[in-house]
Amino acid sequence: MGQKKDLTGSEKSKIVRYLAEGCSSLKIAKLLKRDHRTIKRFVQNSQQGRKKRVEKPRRKITAHELRKVKRAAAKMPLATSLAIFQSCNITGVPKSTRCAILRDMAKVRKAERRPPLNKTHKLKRQDWAKKYLKTGFSKVLWTDEMRVSLDGPDGWARGWIGKGQRAPVRLRRQQGGGGVLVWAGIIKNELVGPFRVEDGVKLNSQSYCQFLEDTFFKQWSRKKSASFKKNMIFMQDNAPSHVSKYSTAWLARKGIKEEKLMTWPPCSPDLNPIENLWSIIKCEIYKEGKQYTSLNSVWEAVVAAARNVDGEQIKTLTESMDGRLLSVLAKKGGYIGR
Repeated sequence: MGQKKDLTGSEKSKIVRYLAEGCSSLKIAKLLKRDHRTIKRFVQNSQQGRKKRVEKPRRKITAHELRKVKRAAAKMPLATSLAIFQSCNITGVPKSTRCAILRDMAKVRKAERRPPLNKTHKLKRQDWAKKYLKTGFSKVLWTDEMRVSLDGPDGWARGWIGKGQRAPVRLRRQQGGGGVLVWAGIIKNELVGPFRVEDGVKLNSQSYCQFLEDTFFKQWSRKKSASFKKNMIFMQDNAPSHVSKYSTAWLARKGIKEEKLMTWPPCSPDLNPIENLWSIIKCEIYKEGKQYTSLNSVWEAVVAAARNVDGEQIKTLTESMDGRLLSVLAKKGGYIGR
């Protein structure tokens, strides 16, 4: 907390005048709109001013120690300032000094949420891009699952609060209150779903195939023409329930096999345009820090948000694939962002 201003000469003169008129120190404090303790201290000793804060000398860091800190910061990503300095056997440095030193050579960041790419991953991403470079992506069905919780991702409950207003109270629940698993797909300018996975069901190979049968095949695919289904390419990521022998054989019996089942490179959420759809939906359902009190209510919010996504938005996502493939090749298999 910052220091408050000392009494001005004018305020001191008024205090003396009010005291002569018989006013109490409490009344004077109210008249001058100053802290009562400040007025009482002045009355007790009119010559006593506020004691100035004495700055303690900071621990000096030598050039050699500075180089050690820089090397330690590079070797210990996401470590605290205390851990970095302790690894260098530098003691007696207050936190404010440690942070001031580190700010000149580093900055505070969160860990990357995307999986790391090794050399093999990058080569497979490049091979995938070359294989599908001439593909007509309007016939590819991009699919994925998303889990939504009652409270939303961490850090989404921030926003501007007007002066004089109090921040709304957020509910606090153990284990986050649970969530809903949602599956959906996009193709050309059309949204498939979203469909809700039954609560408590873990998607293994058998339950995943049964889920696709009850939702995707019975509620969407059977309404399409034979020519549409003949040309459609089905995309799914490399989740164990998706690529198991059981699931692969089951999809083959449904006619989704060989060139109709897209091979997918490892660690590549940035290449799937439906990930951008999930971002659009989450921004909508958790806007202004919104929370939900039941799984049904958050599911209803997902359905409403998905309904508001128009065909042009979906078309923009699916038509972005040519650019994504070129970016992968230009970055030699590296991440392209989304």
